[in-house]
Amino acid sequence: MKIDLMAVEEAAKELYVRSLKHLPPDIKEGLSRLDQVETDSTAKRVLATMVKNIQVAESGDNLLCQDTGIPIYNLSIGPGVEVDGHSLKMAIRRGCERATREHPLRSSVVHPLSRINEHSSCGIEVPVIHIDFIDTPKTLEIEMIPKGSGSENNSFLKMAIPAEGIDAIKTFVIDCVLAAGGKTCPPTIVGVGIGGTSDLCVALAKRAATRPLGSRCNDPLGQQLETDLSAAVNRLGVGPQGLGGDATAFAVQIELAATHITMNPVAVNMQCHSARRARATFNPAGISYGF
Repeated sequence: MKIDLMAVEEAAKELYVRSLKHLPPDIKEGLSRLDQVETDSTAKRVLATMVKNIQVAESGDNLLCQDTGIPIYNLSIGPGVEVDGHSLKMAIRRGCERATREHPLRSSVVHPLSRINEHSSCGIEVPVIHIDFIDTPKTLEIEMIPKGSGSENNSFLKMAIPAEGIDAIKTFVIDCVLAAGGKTCPPTIVGVGIGGTSDLCVALAKRAATRPLGSRCNDPLGQQLETDLSAAVNRLGVGPQGLGGDATAFAVQIELAATHITMNPVAVNMQCHSARRARATFNPAGISYGF
């Protein structure tokens, strides 16, 4: 299946706009679940305000949050897909630029030293584009995630000592959630990467933070740690927007990688309550959109 690059460019533009204006159903359901078990009256009012903001934004075709974030595109390519890799990346970049210039989106991307904003949501190595491969024949998936600075600024890495074991991981995650406090606009998704190298570990944490709610780590030990840490985090009392309460996080989600016998890297990356994402799937039947 040969990929139409003009269609990819259009999808990249559409996904950026969609992700900023429509919240995935699993996040809305997550807010409802947290509200049902929240015991603090102030926290319940904050959660209600969040839900109202989502309703107003979507009904008026407005942005869920003013922070349009760093644009991230995750591409998954199946067997039988014909596409030039460099041209594919350039099509994504053009679509990202068009989304910002053709719609009233604030560009949040600046040069790291001069701080100059080109008002395109693009720059050196941005948009961030990750390419992976899947076993679904004749399929190209494009996932778009706008990662806001409130959550991204609360990213952490620790090269833990293996002898400290799982207790060191738990302590580090709890400490990170407490350090972030209300700066991540909780309730959050707490993404945790464990293992690999330092760079892979941080990438795993980002992958975990941006997974759909309800998805689980593929490893049984990772699943148990997700359960334990999710319960522990919501006993910290940080609460919605850091104002106190039970609803500190939707969940703690974990991704694992094998690592060296003398290493135990652990990373934390958080996603705010406006956990935005959108997806386009290309296959012989056409193009479909979803979350």
